[in-house]
Amino acid sequence: MAKWGGPLEKVDDYRWRIPENYRPGMRVPGLIYADEHMLGQILEDQAPEQVANVAFLPGIVGHSLAMPDIHWGYGFPIGGVAGMRVSDGVVSPGGVGFDINCGVRLLRTNLNADEVCPKIGQLIDTIYHSVPSGLGSRGRIRLRPGEIDEVLARGSRWAVEKGYGKPEDLEHTEEKGEMAGADPDAVSSHAKDRGIPQIGTLGSGNHFLEVAAVDQIREPDIAAGMGLHHVGQVVLLIHCGSRGLGHQVADDYIKQMISAMTEYSITVPDRQLACAPVRSRQGQAYLSAMRCSANYAWANRHVIGHWVREAFCQVLGKCEEEAGLELVYDVAHNVAKIEDHVVDGRKETLCVHRKGATRAFPAGHPDVPPAYARIGQPVLIPGDMGRVSYVLVGTEQAMEQTFGSTCHGAGRLKSRAAAKKVLVGKDVLHALAERGITVRAGSVAGLAEEASEAYKDVSDVVAVTHNSGISRIVARTRPLGVVKG
Repeated sequence: MAKWGGPLEKVDDYRWRIPENYRPGMRVPGLIYADEHMLGQILEDQAPEQVANVAFLPGIVGHSLAMPDIHWGYGFPIGGVAGMRVSDGVVSPGGVGFDINCGVRLLRTNLNADEVCPKIGQLIDTIYHSVPSGLGSRGRIRLRPGEIDEVLARGSRWAVEKGYGKPEDLEHTEEKGEMAGADPDAVSSHAKDRGIPQIGTLGSGNHFLEVAAVDQIREPDIAAGMGLHHVGQVVLLIHCGSRGLGHQVADDYIKQMISAMTEYSITVPDRQLACAPVRSRQGQAYLSAMRCSANYAWANRHVIGHWVREAFCQVLGKCEEEAGLELVYDVAHNVAKIEDHVVDGRKETLCVHRKGATRAFPAGHPDVPPAYARIGQPVLIPGDMGRVSYVLVGTEQAMEQTFGSTCHGAGRLKSRAAAKKVLVGKDVLHALAERGITVRAGSVAGLAEEASEAYKDVSDVVAVTHNSGISRIVARTRPLGVVKG
């Protein structure tokens, strides 16, 4: 893919503007968060052009935003954020993506690395066998006829009522794991059929389970408020989404939106930005189906979290209370949500699209759980399987600049195909072992697609969000063992 050569104006050391007059039809400027080093990486493909394309969408306000982990995506760039007025704006499935509510779940423990490391191989093997993973994997749960509708409507609450996890987990989940306005009737039977066998499965690609240890604490008071108390404390990260169900919902509604644009006389520079007015029947139907997919993903991560808790207790010979396997937070990073934000000094109700971007609300925000009201919403930023991950916290500056949003991960440097051309899975496995990281994967060859070399350094990404003020670094973790699909 050719380098992008469009105009950029430096706003400050961490923000770069694509001017509104770059192309006729842009309604707002683009704004990319990056330092000079990362900007060079970002300009290697056409993701900035996608930032400009998003600026054409009806009802968009402020800027078409890109986080520092931006890379080429479907319609919207991955790492893209955009807010559209509900009154006259649109919703675009390309602004959410195919893995609806792909997100991250973080559990803390009372365990230290020195007591887990001697058993890390056994622990990773047990987790691997407890949580089905891989392309098209089928789960351990057998839903009764019609029960998929309950999962779609109630999300994590369905899982708790079925005996998975704990009720208090809901308080530490975005939307309490149950996004309001989910209508199972808006989800096709084909999408439901794909979702029925996959609840409680990890999937493939960049999805993972990671046993890690805290190796740096930057904000001790805030970290303690999240239950992260000391270097060496073991934590667990779960990264996955809505599986085949969410993919099918996206596919179904993209087709509908292409027809809807003719009905509403909407033109866009890229068909992948197919959209419909938020208040239209198509827009409302998509939002209902998307919320169902989000609830499915929260239920999915909730069930996986339950099985991982069991694996920890089994291998380490401790009860759950002794192990202290408590949920810190669970965040979505592919979703569209109706939120109130201040735009040009006025409160506006927006449909905020976050595609490869994480909500980052500050202390005192009504949507932040009571346990975190004093410190702000936890923000979970995983790296690649060979490097570190981060826990951040939301800020007031994020509310002012990015509709309360920040980055979601490292962001790809190489496509999966390109990574496989230059890397070999067995070599990646050996390199990780040399770093003391135990890996269990369904496909060793597939590890090449997810090697560190295929990604930006997440520390560089997080430094930009921290230095620009849209989130603050709280703690850093380092992997001990990883399960990949």
